[in-house]
Amino acid sequence: MRILLAVHHFPPDHTGGAEWRAYRTARHMQERGHTVRVVCIRRLDADQDSDLAWTDDIFQEVHIRRLDLNMERAADSFVWQYDHPAVSRQVEELIREFQPDVFHLVGGYLLGSAAIHAVRRAGIPLVVSLTDFWYFCPRITLLRSDGGLSPTLVDPARCAGCLAGQHRRYYRWLNRHLPGFMEWIWRRQTGQISRLRERFSTLRDALNQAQVVIAPSRFLQSVYLQNGIQLGILRHSRQGVAIPPSGQPAEGSTAPGVLRLGIMGQVAWHKGVHVILEALHHLPGAKVELFIHGDETKFPAYVRRLRRQYGKDSRIHWMGTYPRSRLAQIFGNVDVLVIPSLWYENSPNAILEAFACGVPVIASNLGGMAELVQDGRGGLLFAPGNARDLAHQVERLIADPALLTRLREGIPPVRTVEDEMDELEATYREVLDQQAGMKS
Repeated sequence: MRILLAVHHFPPDHTGGAEWRAYRTARHMQERGHTVRVVCIRRLDADQDSDLAWTDDIFQEVHIRRLDLNMERAADSFVWQYDHPAVSRQVEELIREFQPDVFHLVGGYLLGSAAIHAVRRAGIPLVVSLTDFWYFCPRITLLRSDGGLSPTLVDPARCAGCLAGQHRRYYRWLNRHLPGFMEWIWRRQTGQISRLRERFSTLRDALNQAQVVIAPSRFLQSVYLQNGIQLGILRHSRQGVAIPPSGQPAEGSTAPGVLRLGIMGQVAWHKGVHVILEALHHLPGAKVELFIHGDETKFPAYVRRLRRQYGKDSRIHWMGTYPRSRLAQIFGNVDVLVIPSLWYENSPNAILEAFACGVPVIASNLGGMAELVQDGRGGLLFAPGNARDLAHQVERLIADPALLTRLREGIPPVRTVEDEMDELEATYREVLDQQAGMKS
């Protein structure tokens, strides 16, 4: 089988959950005897004369076509972020060159309807794996500009207000000095509502052209059903985890009576890193240590603020980025993983990896996190963004060491990557059979 796999970004330039999932899929399908090519976006701000340039590359035996976009040349940068004509042409060219049997789109950000329309014109079966809310939320996370959670049912007027809210303080200042400025902003915002309505309609209709759309959590599945994705094509399939050879429950602590907490992933506001730091602030004398593993470069101002505010707390250790080969070692050095995210995480890899290594999780009672972590079984839940509630859960573990043992014993089994790939391979064959039936 020849598989063309598309994803917004790809390692080693980007190493988020979706990127590693795409890489893992490509490697496993190659190991099963299939021929795989990957197409991804490398840059949006490429300094070049054309709208799009591309480079063929190989990363750990995976062949990749990396696209460089010059969005400064875009006739309409808003539309081209989801329906870029040059991306569509490049996907069509790659289809003619590679002659894939099936096209698998992981996510959709920056590729979106442009890739989907190219694939459907070519008559190739299409499988889409959802990773977030990008198809109907331009901010991806369903977090409003004021930091609150947006309702899960899309409303273009509310979206326009959210996007405008990013600059509301600046607008108020200008309106005091330029009478009529807010009236102009409102007219502009009204036009934005129409553009957002068109964006949502275009992406919804494009997604409904897939033979199969895969949601890694039932929460994400329900949100997309709510927003008009056809029930017949939308199915739930949890991602698998490669269980590390040394993935055993953490034994003891670095010092007697010290609870070791860990954070994994990007150090960003929407990931709620400040929530756990504030929680420790509420536990000044507690015997606890926090190890923060993750990329600190994406949001440097946020990281600087946290280091300045909590830098004197010797219990906090900034560990930086980590290779995936060290996952088992990292989890072996913590007692509990903390996931304090403020957005509707749909199926965090970190939770599944922690479970695979026998490590319980304290997570926000929100979205797919609450779906994976059952309070009192494998972990504990706390009110999203509530540092005092998180501090209370940490305090419970310190006061009752037996609770940690019970949580470890209650960790549910995780799905293996092999099982996930078996199902995905069967899905590919299913859509190929459907295509053959339509042609006969």
